[in-house]
Amino acid sequence: MTDQFKKYLTSDHSTRVQVVKLTNAWQTGLAHQHFPVCVQKLLGELVSAAVLLASNIKFDGSLVLQLQGDGPIALIVVECTSDLSIRATATLREDHKVPEDGTLQSLLNTRGEGRFIVVLDPNSKESGMAPYQGVVPLEGDTVAQVLESYMRDSEQLETRLWLASDNEHTGGLLLQRLPGQSASESLEVSAETWSRLTQLATTLKPNELLELDTDTLIHRLFWQETLLAYEPQDVRWHCPCNRERVAGMLHALGRDEIDSILSERGNVHIVCNFCGKPYEFDAIDCASLFIEPPGAMHGGDDSVH
Repeated sequence: MTDQFKKYLTSDHSTRVQVVKLTNAWQTGLAHQHFPVCVQKLLGELVSAAVLLASNIKFDGSLVLQLQGDGPIALIVVECTSDLSIRATATLREDHKVPEDGTLQSLLNTRGEGRFIVVLDPNSKESGMAPYQGVVPLEGDTVAQVLESYMRDSEQLETRLWLASDNEHTGGLLLQRLPGQSASESLEVSAETWSRLTQLATTLKPNELLELDTDTLIHRLFWQETLLAYEPQDVRWHCPCNRERVAGMLHALGRDEIDSILSERGNVHIVCNFCGKPYEFDAIDCASLFIEPPGAMHGGDDSVH
């Protein structure tokens, strides 16, 4: 089944409703990355949040969410492009033990130095749009609370988020009150709509985000509401690493450096920093790097995922 993001608008156009549930994309992302359960949970929640937020960017580019920590987790990075391709990873400190019951604050903000960073990065710099970076303190007990505070304080958008993740699925629901109502009657109606939908959404349980399909979830919460549905969008995991890129990097290191690694280890083992996918080059593979252009190599798995 294809992972999909779905967006709705209330009939008075005052509130945006968005939902996502990822299974295939999430399991692909975890295939070569192995984290403690509490770290994996945080990473999954940030993945769902990135999809929900990236779907609203108005340019061709990507949204990057970073959590920089001073505890057991040094860094969590999630990137979601405007076509809803995602990739994500986490970096742990080797000298820190990860507690089984680790939370956002205990894993990333033990000394109060953790930071949450949002980057909006357009693909075309010729359009005159420069990359935007916002940095805020890590305030809140959950990823959802941190992002709600960011959207309220930095974007002036009243936003509520519900996120959940395990080793099979990650999912999220977003409600966002839209600006634009000026007449007092419209403001009153939109306030009533916002209050009603947020009250309904607060009944949502984490296991429902993970176990229910998105249509069932929206119907269960808002069956009395008139929602205008947008066309669903597919979500996929994509990391641009592949064997040819790695071969090009090794070629750039030079024959002497590669021979030194081979003499010490017997082969060259490379792991993608972003998705964890491993690449092995034996002596024959390495010799071919300097016989033919790296782009001409066809050995091994050169697929992109």
